[in-house]
Amino acid sequence: MYDQPRAHLSQVAMTFGQMLERVRYEGAYPTRERAEEAVHEVLAALGRQLTGEERVDLAQCLPVEAALTLTAQIPAAEQLTGWGFVKDLADRTGATPATVRWDTGAVLTVVARLTGPGLLARILHQLPGGYALLFGQAELRRPQPAA
Repeated sequence: MYDQPRAHLSQVAMTFGQMLERVRYEGAYPTRERAEEAVHEVLAALGRQLTGEERVDLAQCLPVEAALTLTAQIPAAEQLTGWGFVKDLADRTGATPATVRWDTGAVLTVVARLTGPGLLARILHQLPGGYALLFGQAELRRPQPAA
């Protein structure tokens, strides 16, 4: 099956430069370079977690530079929880979990605005628990099966 453009997705709403400025504002970063570093680290980590149509649709919502960072990653064999995502990225970058949590929130809040509510809901449904807060959304508990 060939990837076809999806009619329900809008064109990219911002350029990569605009995305960096928005992340810089959200994260209160002193420089654009620091915001760009956060964008690349977080999107690469997210690219290791997402698969299927959600990955393709998300890439279509992002500026080209951001989409390439996301899609250049090979999805991991095992998905991480939201906290596992933060810990894994902290291990990979050598940063503290608190710094990575801050970076993740700054980047994924902007990503959530680009995706819109429908795609964001699909992404959160695909990922294990703990990601909604990283995207700046309320974490609703999933119903537990009756015992």
